[in-house]
Amino acid sequence: MHDSIRLLEKKWVSNVGWPQRLESIEIAGIRGWTGKPIPFQFPIVAICGENGSGKSTILQAAAASFRAPKGGAKITAGIMFPETRWDSIENARIGVSGHFGPKPFTSSVRKLTERWRGNPERPERNVEYIDLSRIQPLAARVGYSRIAKPGVQEKEEAAEKFDDDTLKRLSGIMGRPYSAMKLALTDADKKRRVPVLTLGKSMSGFHFGAGELTMAELLHKLNLPKYTLLLIDEVETSLHPRVQRRLMRDLADICRQRDIQVILTTHSPFILEELPPQARGYILQTAGDREVIFGVSPEFAMTKMDEEPHPECDLYVEDDEAAIMLNEILAQGARQEREHCRIVRYGAASVGRALGEMVDGRRFPQRALVFVDGDQPVSAGCLQLPGGDAPERVVFNALAVKNWGELPKRCNRETTDVIDACTKAMTAADHHEWIRAAARTLALGTDVLWSMMCSEWVSSCLAKADSEKVTKPVSDRLNLPYLSRGVSILQKPPVVPAPVAGPPKAPPPVPDLPLFPQAAPMPQHGDSSQKPPEGAG
Repeated sequence: MHDSIRLLEKKWVSNVGWPQRLESIEIAGIRGWTGKPIPFQFPIVAICGENGSGKSTILQAAAASFRAPKGGAKITAGIMFPETRWDSIENARIGVSGHFGPKPFTSSVRKLTERWRGNPERPERNVEYIDLSRIQPLAARVGYSRIAKPGVQEKEEAAEKFDDDTLKRLSGIMGRPYSAMKLALTDADKKRRVPVLTLGKSMSGFHFGAGELTMAELLHKLNLPKYTLLLIDEVETSLHPRVQRRLMRDLADICRQRDIQVILTTHSPFILEELPPQARGYILQTAGDREVIFGVSPEFAMTKMDEEPHPECDLYVEDDEAAIMLNEILAQGARQEREHCRIVRYGAASVGRALGEMVDGRRFPQRALVFVDGDQPVSAGCLQLPGGDAPERVVFNALAVKNWGELPKRCNRETTDVIDACTKAMTAADHHEWIRAAARTLALGTDVLWSMMCSEWVSSCLAKADSEKVTKPVSDRLNLPYLSRGVSILQKPPVVPAPVAGPPKAPPPVPDLPLFPQAAPMPQHGDSSQKPPEGAG
């Protein structure tokens, strides 16, 4: 975690600051939302999900829930969610809760029939809504073509120059030493301004790269008063990964210094990686409903939004350690089934429980199983990994009893070195550090050592009954009764009709078919035009 995010989290946890904060929002009757609360548990919250999942709706609803201070831009639910010839909105409600100073507040706007009600009662708060996805090149904007003509004269006295702090931030985010930045005004238009940057020589926004234009206009809008609610749609637009990361760190500094709250939408793993788990939300869409789950890993979010064909069964685990443990159990106890599966890290245990509830309610669009670590309580739709404890504790403790078995041979290290390194690593209070400490001492990659340890643990420590508690549900979910006979699941042996008369005849031999022929593509997540295969869920 970068220092900017760490310091922001430290201030947030200390419960100092943010006297004005939105803590939860409920949206019902608008674009498929049914009223499930969406909590905001960090000063910066990123919402991700597929196109059309409702990310922008959350931002628009949040913007419409507050009344602008005098002179501020007017934003209402009627503006954000207009009634049109093709769109009718009835029985709609946006409810919010939070704090203004020491006092909690709740508020709502409602549209039961023709008009939105509750606008005057909304709390007053400065709101800045920025849709970066709609920023156009200057040359494509209405009225800017006449400004681009060579004979146009700049009004120097009317130029809006950026202060040194904003210029420094722009240079830091973009990684370029800009010496000046301004919004110029010309005699060709009294309102339309042109951004101009100086990097050795001056260059106008007509010749910026898309990222430079986006960042220049964004930073101009980020000169915000304290306690502002900042809403940014598709924050990564036109920005390469390094700039995305730097922008998030800059936002964290602004939030910490001015007690600003930020809610943004994104499709970028780099944005998600900069934030702690409680700040990462993913919109899960199920049959006729949607909800936001928090604590997701960037990998989980990207996997759910991936366009590549999905395997026949997704196996969800908490983290890398659990993924490697599960992979070794399947590799030694159900290798053929393993080839049909994909292991996905979901992040926080709370995400696993939410996914388990979806599996239990048969609301997943394809086959899936959810595993939680052995130290997590049993919950609906979830399976526990073996051992009754965190994977690191299970494997280290079991191998220690076996005096580390054949692990030294697997690692190609001296026995005494392996024993000393692993034993010493176990003295750390935090079991998450055990693998890293032992790997560092043995000069091995962390994942390499952990894979070897899990492989040795499965071979010499894991009871067959405990292994089958993992492998059998996977096999059952895949419904692969013919794998052991070497026959494709898609081409089962022919049914032999019962003889009409005479002595029974032996069935014909099982045809020699390829074990894993090219499977038909599975339906994609969120594709309502295709039904999940029979037995999915």
